[in-house]
Amino acid sequence: MKLGKKNIRPASLLSQMLLWIYAFISIYPMFWMVCYSLKNNQEIFVTNPFGIPKVFRIENYVRAWEEFDVPKYFVNSLFASIATVIITILIAILFSYAVSRLRWKGREAVYIFISMGMFIPVQAILIPMARTVKVMNLMETRWGLIIPYAAVNLALACMVYYGFFKGIPVELEEAACIDGANIFQCFWKVIVPLVQPATATLVIYIFLNAWNEFILANVLIVSNDLKTLPLGILFFQGQFTTDWGAMGATMTIASLPTVVLYVLFSEQVERAMTIGGAVKG
Repeated sequence: MKLGKKNIRPASLLSQMLLWIYAFISIYPMFWMVCYSLKNNQEIFVTNPFGIPKVFRIENYVRAWEEFDVPKYFVNSLFASIATVIITILIAILFSYAVSRLRWKGREAVYIFISMGMFIPVQAILIPMARTVKVMNLMETRWGLIIPYAAVNLALACMVYYGFFKGIPVELEEAACIDGANIFQCFWKVIVPLVQPATATLVIYIFLNAWNEFILANVLIVSNDLKTLPLGILFFQGQFTTDWGAMGATMTIASLPTVVLYVLFSEQVERAMTIGGAVKG
C-alpha cells in the first residue's frame, strides 16, 4: 500500500473537466467584454475581435464617463436598485413572518394570492401598471419606477422567506418568550438573524432584476434625467453607433456593481442552499 498518492477516478476527472469547461464558457464573455472596451473599431471588427487588445485604450472609459451621461444613468440605476431591495425585503420578511408563524383568519388565502404574482409576466400587467402609476401622479418620478419594481419582485421574496420560516423550529421563539422577549424582539433578534442567507440571496436577485430591468423603465421613464443604465445604453447605441469601444466601456461599467455584489455575498448564497437542513438539525 503506497501513501501520499490519491486515486483519481475517471468519473471524477471527467466531472472536473466539464466544470472547467463550463467555468471557461461562463467567464469568457465577461473577459471578452473587458477586452472589447479597451479596443478601437479597427481591432474590434477587423484585426483582433476576440483576443487581448494590443493597446489598452483607457480613453474609452474616460469618453464614456464624461461625454455620454454615464454617471447620471449609473446613479439613477443605483438608487432605484437599492431602494427596490430595501422596500421588497422589508415588506416580504414582515409579511412572510406573519403568514408562516402567526395564526389569523385568511392567512393562507392571502399567501396564495401573493404567490400568484410569480406566474404573471410583466408584459401582461404593463398597461394596467402604467395607468396606475399615472393615476397616483408618480409618472416621471423615481418612485414611479421603484414601486413597480418592488411589486414585481415581492412574490418571489415572500415565497423564499416563507420556506425559510417554515424550517425554523418554534421552540426557539418559545425559549425567547420564556426569557421575557415580546413578539417584536423574537422577530428581530431571533428570526431575522437566522434567515440572513435567504436575505443575501434575495438582495442579489432583486438588485440584479432592478439593475438590468428595461421594459418597465422604457415605458415609465421618458425624461433623460431619470433614465437608468439600460435605457442609457440604448440611447447610446442610437446616437453614437460608431464609437464601439466607448460602448463596451459603458457596458463594463454597468456590469461592475453586479459582479461586486455577488463577490461580497457569494458565501451567503452558498449557505442559503444548505441552511434548511442545518436549521432543522
